[in-house]
Amino acid sequence: MADAEKILLFSYGTLQLESVQLSSFGRLLTGSRDAMPGFKKDLVEITDPDVLAKSGERFHPIVVPTDDPGEKVDGMVFEITAAELAAADRYEVADYKRVEVVLCSGLKAWVYVKA
Repeated sequence: MADAEKILLFSYGTLQLESVQLSSFGRLLTGSRDAMPGFKKDLVEITDPDVLAKSGERFHPIVVPTDDPGEKVDGMVFEITAAELAAADRYEVADYKRVEVVLCSGLKAWVYVKA
């Protein structure tokens, strides 16, 4: 993938699961550990049957901004295609919105946060 079309996606939750990656993207993603500063983890109850079938989990992590500059959310940053980003958008339920953030490593990545 050329740098111009490199899309980075940060995941702190179910997008790290092999079952979700295979059903959403048709492949396993490779990534590296990173963290997202200025956010903390919470949980959201999932009722969408398709998402429940893919993840096997009723409660999914969700992140919300925090005023504590020391707080961060650990996860993985994956390099994906535009088509895979669209697939991730379809996977996430209405409780989430996609925003671009700067990770602790300095990389800019898309992430799904509380809508």
